[in-house]
Amino acid sequence: MKKVLYLLSIIAFALSSCKPFTPAVRQEFPVKYDLAYQEIYGHFYDSVPYAVVALDLYSEGLTLNKDHKMEGSGYNLYLSDIFVPDSLLEEGEYTSLSLGEGRGEASTIHPFTFLAGRDYEGTPHGMYILSIGDGKVASIQVLDSGSFVYRGDSLLFTLYYRNSRGEKCTYLPVFGGSLLPYNPNQKP
Repeated sequence: MKKVLYLLSIIAFALSSCKPFTPAVRQEFPVKYDLAYQEIYGHFYDSVPYAVVALDLYSEGLTLNKDHKMEGSGYNLYLSDIFVPDSLLEEGEYTSLSLGEGRGEASTIHPFTFLAGRDYEGTPHGMYILSIGDGKVASIQVLDSGSFVYRGDSLLFTLYYRNSRGEKCTYLPVFGGSLLPYNPNQKP
């Protein structure tokens, strides 16, 4: 009987010390971005009835020159294929589509959604963070999923990724200010 009570005590202790899984909040990336562009692509996809924009954000120390090339050192947060009802980002909450959604199925794409990040043979797509040193890419972090709220003068993000150990991490960056328009298809 003592052995059974001893074993039950060990099991109860082990279960009580277990914590539910919560994603780790990582602070290696900047919390605040200082410069943001809204890239305007218009009705980019024939099979999708919505316009497409992208967000291109830069941390302190990283800027763009007149040719729209990165200079300096810092971080670049990029979200492509954000689907909007008209031609520009509208106020509201945007959520990422899961990896299977939005890849060849126009029926799953709706306004206020965007594509999740993916790594295609070392090239990031969708949403990702570039670490830039002296104008060159030092590292790339693809972001798995997330959401953001646009309030006209601010962006509040909740983004998720897996670190090098495979742990799910949460990234909570912000931007305050005006989004600068940029049309990559327009010649200066």
